[in-house]
Amino acid sequence: MNDGGQRQFGPLGRVLVIIPTYNEAENVKLITARVRAAVPDADILVADDNSPDGTGKVADELAAADSHVHVLHRKGKEGLGAAYLAGFHWGTEHGYGVLVEMDADGSHQPEELPRLLTALKGADLVLGSRWVPGGRVVNWPRHREMISRGGSLYSRMLLGLSVRDVTGGYRAFRTPTLEGLGLGEVASQGYCFQVDLARRAVEAGYHVVEVPITFMEREIGDSKMSRDILVEALWRVTGWGITGRANKVLGRRNA
Repeated sequence: MNDGGQRQFGPLGRVLVIIPTYNEAENVKLITARVRAAVPDADILVADDNSPDGTGKVADELAAADSHVHVLHRKGKEGLGAAYLAGFHWGTEHGYGVLVEMDADGSHQPEELPRLLTALKGADLVLGSRWVPGGRVVNWPRHREMISRGGSLYSRMLLGLSVRDVTGGYRAFRTPTLEGLGLGEVASQGYCFQVDLARRAVEAGYHVVEVPITFMEREIGDSKMSRDILVEALWRVTGWGITGRANKVLGRRNA
């Protein structure tokens, strides 16, 4: 977590909640209703990867009935990172001051979003954290918790980060923060996309705050976690860590 010091932060501006979807037809209506109730002034962007179960059509119906809901139809399943990057680009183009990451399956509780937004008034980036005091997970299989805790610990140690929940996906960014992260260079997908953005924010000197959340295991649909996602995360984080340590050694030698 970076120290904001005496820095003054400007107003937040309009809020856009980005919800990537792939085969979430049973969840998308529920999650949008909860977001609208929790933060009535916020807008929602459903970024659908051409879901074969008709999620995009359901989202279109929601958008037709509510001017706060928008839909971004993508050509196909390209990964979580690509969906969020497309959502960030859309939100920036449309003048939003805050861009929020949120899962469609209800694991991120919209009712906790007001606390993240309140914290963002004094920060550049707020992470909804499972692994700080007050944070917890509910109904998660033990092996999933171990993978998540282990992934965050490994990333923190290798990358030298003080952030506790490096892999969490419930986040609120100020738009200028995202614009300063070099998103054009982000190639990571899936699990390590969140690690990539967190490390970029810390390395850029942004003020990062963690707010405890309760993470709920999805009740409807299947998890998108896969072996390929975990393997990508492992080799990318390892590569970032090795490169960072090598640069520090070379920097000291040159000095």
